[in-house]
Amino acid sequence: MELGLDTFGDVTVDDDGNAVSAAQTIRDVVAQAVLADEVGVDFFGVGEHHRDDYAVSAPEVVLGAIAVATHRMRLGSAVTVLSSDDPIRVFERFATVDALSDGRAEVILGRGSFTESFPLFGYDLADYEELFTDKLSLFAQLRTGEPVTWSGATRTPLTGQSVYPGLSSAPLPTWIAVGGSPESVIRAATHGLPLMLAIIGGDPARFTPYTDLYRRALGELEQPTDLPVGVHSPGHIADTDELAREQLWPHYRTYMARIGRERGWPPPTRIEFERAAGPAGALHVGSPDTVARKIAATAKTLGLNRFDLKYSHGTLPHEHLMRSVELYGTQVIPQVRDLLSAD
Repeated sequence: MELGLDTFGDVTVDDDGNAVSAAQTIRDVVAQAVLADEVGVDFFGVGEHHRDDYAVSAPEVVLGAIAVATHRMRLGSAVTVLSSDDPIRVFERFATVDALSDGRAEVILGRGSFTESFPLFGYDLADYEELFTDKLSLFAQLRTGEPVTWSGATRTPLTGQSVYPGLSSAPLPTWIAVGGSPESVIRAATHGLPLMLAIIGGDPARFTPYTDLYRRALGELEQPTDLPVGVHSPGHIADTDELAREQLWPHYRTYMARIGRERGWPPPTRIEFERAAGPAGALHVGSPDTVARKIAATAKTLGLNRFDLKYSHGTLPHEHLMRSVELYGTQVIPQVRDLLSAD
């Protein structure tokens, strides 16, 4: 069981409530990653967004900085929006991170729950599904590190094309991120790629049909049936349950209210927040003991190989994020492993 951390590089506030610059936020992400490496975290993922509330639009550049400042944990995206990018350039950038990190790079590919990158890079949202399907078929070949012969609908064909730099160890570990679509689960199985479930709301147990579908599809498609399954889910850790919830709530409220205005959701209430932070909710918020028990329960229910905690939340300050990272590595990870090994 691997235990990782994810961040979107959310633009935070300082002790006086003033917004921190995007530049400082990026430097803070690197500091958080260095701490994560020191305290035993297995994976550190950096998301890609193209809007003013997130500082990271080029995660591979940030991962490159993290690569030379860390030594052991794996590094990747969370996620790379492949639909609005060039698969060859994506591979080249991650192959570079792989070189800088001495073979520790991996990539999590997704269609993107935010759509700002599509008009920004000249893509039509009407082609949302076709773009991802076509580009994934190309990337699935690129990740092998071998010369590629490919044809599709979204770019010119390739014949025996080599792409550089080469990988430290091929193939490049590549996951498919899924938010709850059976079609996406089947797509991951079709390409023989690990599945990363984004569980950001509701009871994690409701995703059991997706993990069952994935494993069944792997067998029917004659793919290896032991491919890993992971979960990405939000949370925050402090010394006590009460402190963790009080630290997170005002920032969670502001963050979710903004997204809600954009997507037609009502603003969150404290009752909804407490329900999400409860035993059957998607928020892993509380003391190390509370969070460890909740992660272990999710891992057992879904048969997970990895759990990635999305520890950044809107404007939650850097000092709280650093403490959350520290507690995750020093207390949560050992306890989760103890709980799982006891069964």
